[in-house]
Amino acid sequence: MSGQPDEKTLREQLVAQYQRVSALGLNEMSSGNLSVRFGDKMLISPNGATGDNITVDNVIETSFDGKFEGKRLPSSEWRMHAAIYEKHAVAGAICHTHSDYCVAVASHVISLPGFHYLLGVFGGDDVPCVPYSTFGREKLAVDASEALTDRTACLLGNHGMISRAPNLNGAVNMAQRLEIMCRQYVLARQLGEPPRLTDDDWVDFFKKADEMAYARNG
Repeated sequence: MSGQPDEKTLREQLVAQYQRVSALGLNEMSSGNLSVRFGDKMLISPNGATGDNITVDNVIETSFDGKFEGKRLPSSEWRMHAAIYEKHAVAGAICHTHSDYCVAVASHVISLPGFHYLLGVFGGDDVPCVPYSTFGREKLAVDASEALTDRTACLLGNHGMISRAPNLNGAVNMAQRLEIMCRQYVLARQLGEPPRLTDDDWVDFFKKADEMAYARNG
């Protein structure tokens, strides 16, 4: 864990970011979850966590096969987090939300199309949506981890969204950005289906993004 903050610091960061997610309105009541890689394990919000009741002491240390330490159960979505960490070495933190506009788009089980250049910050010309699977099931974990191969976020059909980043702040930033983009897409749809950026537009976007050091495929 060379270069990684110590456990106490990671727990404090996770609690602070979980409360930030709640304050932003990305999760309400006990929906959603947040985790951070901790060596060959992870620290994850407990089952039933809210912005009001999460503490550094009830954050759960969990192995990628589900073994955990603590008085409470880990989030029911621990499999999805574990699958992403195991598949993507660059993933240092994960944020899963049930934010309103992400849920609205995901409820149609459609990818968020390339109607705006800022979708490129997620790594491509769209944000994919995986099919619906029951929460906590292995199928959802596999689908989400595969969808995040070329993207830093994806929608979860009839469910919500999930993002990965090198750190907790980045993962929450991705979740907030995706909620903004989904909101703007829903608003744009009120005037009809917006046109997509062209392949040439995307080539030029990524060229400019590299010049400006935009975060991409973190």
